[in-house]
Amino acid sequence: MLGSFDFDVIRRSLPYLFLEGMRFTLTLTALAAFGGLVFGTLIALMRLSGYKTLGRIAGIYVDFIRSLPLVLVIFWFYFLVPYIGQWLTGASRPISVGAFASSLITFIAFEAAYFSEIMRAGIQSISRGQPAAASALGLTYAQTMRYVVLPQAFRNMLPVLLTQTIVLFQDTSLVYVLSIPDFLGAASKVAQRDGRLVEMYLFAALVYFVISCVASYGVRRLQSRIAIVR
Repeated sequence: MLGSFDFDVIRRSLPYLFLEGMRFTLTLTALAAFGGLVFGTLIALMRLSGYKTLGRIAGIYVDFIRSLPLVLVIFWFYFLVPYIGQWLTGASRPISVGAFASSLITFIAFEAAYFSEIMRAGIQSISRGQPAAASALGLTYAQTMRYVVLPQAFRNMLPVLLTQTIVLFQDTSLVYVLSIPDFLGAASKVAQRDGRLVEMYLFAALVYFVISCVASYGVRRLQSRIAIVR
């Protein structure tokens, strides 16, 4: 079976696959992870705040997003964001957002729901005595969260956050449905052009597998190094 494989098509396509496709995938993963973490932390703080209305709104958002398939959310944002932009700006026609911006907004909004639950668990893992001690020292709520609670919560949840980022890296392949040239999309274009679907899709699967396994191993090593002995 391997004798019929055309390995040369993979070799010829490596610059395009990695310089274009993989660079797009890693860029989208990094930006979505950062944005999702920032907004996820804000959502977690809303859920843990003493304001019931804020907590209820944040809870509804998290439950709503987590109940939807990601590919459906990608389609929603891709087709709806231009009209939302038109409504917000009062333009006469839908705003041209672009596939990359639309997919980035989608992943930030989607991952924020998952990162918020991770950060909420991290914040709740901090002993209640520490915020009380910070308050006794005269720190405000914002200062307590910034200097006492969030740094420890982030450290405690860092392995889980990185694991979710690996899942995000795998999920970015779904932008293929928008014909965006991510790594999978680039592999698909080469496969369709040269008629070598088996070779290219197997190679793409192997690359995702290797990167995810190496990253998971790194997360386990990091977890063992930063673990706090109790």
